Amino acid sequence: MIFPTCLGTALALGILLLSHLQPCLAVTIYYVNGQTPLNAATTTSAGAAYTGLSAYDPTTLQAPAPPGPSVVPTSFALQLTNAVPNGASITQNGSFFGFSIEMSVVNQVLGKNASVLQVPFLNLMANLQSRGGQVHIRVGGNTQETAVLVPNTPDGRILEKDYSGITNPTQTPPLIYTPELLYMLSNISSLVNIKWHLGIPFFNTTPFNLAIAEQGQQILGGKLIGLQAANEPDLYAAHFHRNMTYGPFDYFGEFAILIDTVNADSDIPIKNLLIGPSVSTTWTPEEVWNTGFIDAYSANLAFLSVERYPTDNCGAKFPNSGIAVVNASDVFPGFLVHDSALNLVSSYINSCQIAQQKGKPLLMFETNTASCGGFPGLSDAFGAALWGIDYAMQMAAVGFSGALFHVGGQSVSYNPFTPPPTNQSTYNQWTVGPIYYSALVVTEALGATNTSRVMDLLANGNNTYTPSYGIWENGNLARVLLINFVSDSTGASDISVDLGLSDAQDPAC
Repeated sequence: MIFPTCLGTALALGILLLSHLQPCLAVTIYYVNGQTPLNAATTTSAGAAYTGLSAYDPTTLQAPAPPGPSVVPTSFALQLTNAVPNGASITQNGSFFGFSIEMSVVNQVLGKNASVLQVPFLNLMANLQSRGGQVHIRVGGNTQETAVLVPNTPDGRILEKDYSGITNPTQTPPLIYTPELLYMLSNISSLVNIKWHLGIPFFNTTPFNLAIAEQGQQILGGKLIGLQAANEPDLYAAHFHRNMTYGPFDYFGEFAILIDTVNADSDIPIKNLLIGPSVSTTWTPEEVWNTGFIDAYSANLAFLSVERYPTDNCGAKFPNSGIAVVNASDVFPGFLVHDSALNLVSSYINSCQIAQQKGKPLLMFETNTASCGGFPGLSDAFGAALWGIDYAMQMAAVGFSGALFHVGGQSVSYNPFTPPPTNQSTYNQWTVGPIYYSALVVTEALGATNTSRVMDLLANGNNTYTPSYGIWENGNLARVLLINFVSDSTGASDISVDLGLSDAQDPAC
């Protein structure tokens, strides 16, 4: 059978559903009292240099010119089988594409407290729940490492930042927070099916402060699915949180101390929620695996984890740091090709295989377009949405079990969603970024059955501008996801795809 489809350009994408699309039923839309939906407004930036918050920077980058039909054939065929082919991924859940929310901004993104929740956030998550069944969110990041749980804060809020205690290159302030933050997470989960990862502070190990694990299990119960043990420990030495000789075996030893402390703590009844090693790029995952980490701590490990950003904007964010400035215009074309996703996951294929052999899910625990807040004009462009789709699907295809895209505050460009500044929250609306649309597409593609298996189809001669993925659910071909990275307003780069299904009857509708 042949299923022809045409996929337009202007950085367009399409999903061909081989199964009938059912209408979304029983989706709750949350509104604040007196609130009604508003149409989004489009504005044009003035000629003067922008000096406002990064989240609203109007910078626009020029998309690469179309490479032409000799580079990107515009008509090709895909021959597929209804049965799951050899080489398809491990089984994936509809919650694969999740979010990592910096702990210091949860009172902006999630709610003011346990009683006053952010209604737009609930709606955004409900959209994903209706497609994938549930959403996984990590609350943590750099700010988890020094966070201290206290009964009350001086101003009565659920968290406060100590700006006088900044000691690291990313200028992350230490936090104090109250149990109400955890009750807020619990109340959110009572409305939308969200499960949470939290982080144990790891800068101070003598002794470990396990309050977040104790209170987290008590308050969240089964909605708490993971406790991260160290956020990017391979950067500790460079950021002056350990001595300069700190390495994988040192982390291995500290993890052992943590486990002994957890096992001895009667207020932590569930002992096997730990997540590690969450290394970035200074150590390879293999350097940690070679310490015997997985076998030694398997009984306490819920997930294995890594963190990765393809590039950084740290030089521009911190101009006196000595870090080289990356020009967004130079790197933008590199995001608009399938090679970006392939290159990003290539160094983790071995770790995916090791994780499968050891029976542990491997998570990309924090990622986005660029560290240090991303790039204006790139991270907030439609091209970033296509990149996020391709990257997430490629991670699913090679054997990751989830990917969490980071959410920061007003000073970053890559947010999937951004609440208005606090002093404008009564009259300005939320901004939805490209990465949220990536989440919608990937979650729609994987579905809610938690039986999906994914395969990179190497489409169009494995052309880097037209990646395609097959998705099989319950052992049968369910969907094909097609991407066209080429921006061409003339229509000359539109692609036409003939999908052939060799071993099945017409899909039932």
